[in-house]
Amino acid sequence: MNIKYRNLFLLILLIFILPVCVEQTRSASIWENGRFESPLRDLETIREEGHLRVVVEYNSTSYFVYRGKPMGYKYELLKELARELNVELDFYISNDLEATFRGLETGRYDLAAKSLIVTGERNKRVDFTRPLEQTRQVLVQRKEKNPGKGDSSMILSVLELPGKEIVVQKNSAFYERLINLEEEIGTPLMVVQDSLSDVEQLVKKVAEGEIGYTVCNENMARIYMKLYPGLDFSVPVSFKQNVAWAVRKNAVHLREYIDSWLMEFQGTYHYLAIHNAYFKGDRSIAGRNPVPVRMNGVNSSPFEDLIRKASEEAGWDWRLISSLIYKESGFDPQAVSFAGAAGLMQLMPETAESLGIEDVFNPAQNIRGGIQLLNWLNEQFKSDIPDEQERLKFVLASYNVGLGHVKDAQRLAAKFGKDPLKWAGHVDYYLLNKSDEKFYSDEVVRWGYCNGREPYDFVISVLRNYQTLLASATH
Repeated sequence: MNIKYRNLFLLILLIFILPVCVEQTRSASIWENGRFESPLRDLETIREEGHLRVVVEYNSTSYFVYRGKPMGYKYELLKELARELNVELDFYISNDLEATFRGLETGRYDLAAKSLIVTGERNKRVDFTRPLEQTRQVLVQRKEKNPGKGDSSMILSVLELPGKEIVVQKNSAFYERLINLEEEIGTPLMVVQDSLSDVEQLVKKVAEGEIGYTVCNENMARIYMKLYPGLDFSVPVSFKQNVAWAVRKNAVHLREYIDSWLMEFQGTYHYLAIHNAYFKGDRSIAGRNPVPVRMNGVNSSPFEDLIRKASEEAGWDWRLISSLIYKESGFDPQAVSFAGAAGLMQLMPETAESLGIEDVFNPAQNIRGGIQLLNWLNEQFKSDIPDEQERLKFVLASYNVGLGHVKDAQRLAAKFGKDPLKWAGHVDYYLLNKSDEKFYSDEVVRWGYCNGREPYDFVISVLRNYQTLLASATH
């Protein structure tokens, strides 16, 4: 066939045949509830394809990235589930509850691995797995009220809620509960639905005085009270409710498999270790036993000679390295964080291996590895930020939370008119607020959610201790 006519024939195929194929694919969908729905994906299809589509939410317990490593309570459970199923996990991130349920209904997601409160209305749309736990809904309020907002004292009972504005996540079980509570107490409540913030962000807004009240689950309150000691979570607004994951309606075999797996796995020590690490343990250093030290003079630690030697060889001030170690591990060479970071300078296992550290608990090796990491981070900023003191803040923040999150904050600063090469009031602001969905979901962000308070405070604390050591050396 002449090349000219063959190409024309192929063009005709593309124009007329391809749309037919697409339309046939669409016709295989199901029209229900006023929209097209994909064919049912159940356990057999998932195993055959080798992929489980999971929707999770970014927050400090479910799923986040820390020092380049994906982490989170739900993430750890899902890894175990995928291992049992022998499939890969396809992660989707959404803090939008309506989008989550719609994604299950339309086949975009196979599983919503979120802390979903089981309600009658939700049962009409999705099928829930066996409960992962039970919890009550509790009021979130500040212990010290703001008289300027008319909040002169803490609320002690739900009967005191009328007249108080309560902000909750849109389409949430918290909203449903408060509407039911109106009927129970016989008085309207001022309930505002927030479509942009998730529960964790609303709790933060209460802590910062931006809003007066919100509602969260009691089990999550145990985490939040450590992050925000100025908040009170003592007033229940509901009875105990089941918390579960959800699958699409009629995905019977997948639900039955997950139920069976949960029943078995929740009885293991491995599950208990995962749960305790995120909900009961110290979120910074597990089992920390700080060595008694003085951060204001000579002999600041029993490892001073090692720190001095390694620092001088690499061109760092030993007092800066001492300040970092004091903040990271309290000079405990056996310290291990809930994330698995270990030793004096809290090296992640993957980082230690990449640096050639054979024994992460060996003080000399750990210090050497930590300084190597600092050198590498310093090189990442050196060409753009020539000022050493300014660059140091970027390096310390990256050491604490990972380079990716700091680079994200720089991109956000540049996008919103701040200086991406200055720390205070510029990049630190966006890192601090990277737990806010409007920032971590921005198109320039590559590493998602970050609890920016930790690296923000880390930079301040290390530099403050460093200045203390410098000042003491002059006296």
